[in-house]
Amino acid sequence: MPPKKAAAEPVNAVRFGRVKNNLKMGVVGLPNVGKSSLFNLMTEQAAAAENYPFCTIEPNESRCPVPDARYDYLCDIWKPPSMYPAYLHITDIAGLIKGASEGQGLGNAFLSHIQAVDGIYHVVRAFDNPDVVHVDDSVDPVRDLETILSELCKKDLEIVGKAITAEELAVKKAGGKYKLSTLFLETMEKLKKMLEENIPVSSGEWSTAEVELINEKTRLITTKPVIYLVNLSKADFIRRKNKWLAKIAAWVSSHGGGSIIPFSIEYEQALWEARTTSSTSEDLPVPSTLPKIITTGYSSLNLIYFFTAGEKEVRAWCVYNGALAPQAAGVIHSDFERGFIKAEVVAFDDFKSLSDGSKSMAAVKAAGKYRQEGKAYVVKDGDIIHFQFNVTAQKKK
Repeated sequence: MPPKKAAAEPVNAVRFGRVKNNLKMGVVGLPNVGKSSLFNLMTEQAAAAENYPFCTIEPNESRCPVPDARYDYLCDIWKPPSMYPAYLHITDIAGLIKGASEGQGLGNAFLSHIQAVDGIYHVVRAFDNPDVVHVDDSVDPVRDLETILSELCKKDLEIVGKAITAEELAVKKAGGKYKLSTLFLETMEKLKKMLEENIPVSSGEWSTAEVELINEKTRLITTKPVIYLVNLSKADFIRRKNKWLAKIAAWVSSHGGGSIIPFSIEYEQALWEARTTSSTSEDLPVPSTLPKIITTGYSSLNLIYFFTAGEKEVRAWCVYNGALAPQAAGVIHSDFERGFIKAEVVAFDDFKSLSDGSKSMAAVKAAGKYRQEGKAYVVKDGDIIHFQFNVTAQKKK
């Protein structure tokens, strides 16, 4: 008999991290692996990206639009004066080195910056270039991966230690009115054991109660989703071959897994220059990888978006996956949530296939695809929604 398919995770299953609509990805890695250059390309900013360690000290923050053909389609139909896509918020964090958890290279400050984001783009260098300094004097992506993971685990150990101390102090101040729970003690011990062995917390098996406790008592770095971005030379990227890719894939698989996206700063910069000068080049045969990097980062944060579309505006509204209709309405305006009556909803695919390029919802309604949903409706990615609301009472103070 074929193996049973794994049950799909419920949309509202408890996850590590914050449940917010404004989550951020942080760009992390050793110095001089291409972090700031990637940040610049994604956000069209001009953050310093020089060829020496610790060029970036304070984190740079910006955002980039999330590419989506559905959004483009709606804009083309309505051509409104206001068009607002979904955005991914990104933080460019200074390079970590071995010993960062002990303060090397201003490491503790940099680790705190990583703790403040919600997901990680881990940039790994897999290209040789004598003109680009490597902090360890040689290119070895697997060694670099080990270095970063080790520092993150050590920082998390420190965070766990502080959480235990804080809880013990609270018990002491309570004068024996309560004691540390078995769940707390066992969860903290499990965390310590994993982190001491350089195992990311996200790769462990955790109950809902354990995840809720970890979220409440700590903000661990190794619970965050990680996307590994392997920076190749232009030549390797075009031919889709590199001696390190298989070794990197094996390392990632044995350390909790995660998405691996090969890309090339050198190639992306060449694409950028060709686009900004309106020129073409035969040695740029591969499309940009940036759209994939952005959309993968957005989805790793468990974010989705719904659309509002009309003559005045087409807009993508970001919500946490699992948001109910009133919560989604509240993203537009708090009064929409407070006075929520119903949501009039059509899935994008239904609208596109039935409207045949028209703005009208007549064919969609005739096919029964224009639905009225109540407070219990879970918003789906790509829904086109019109909210009905009525606010008669004053907001409670």
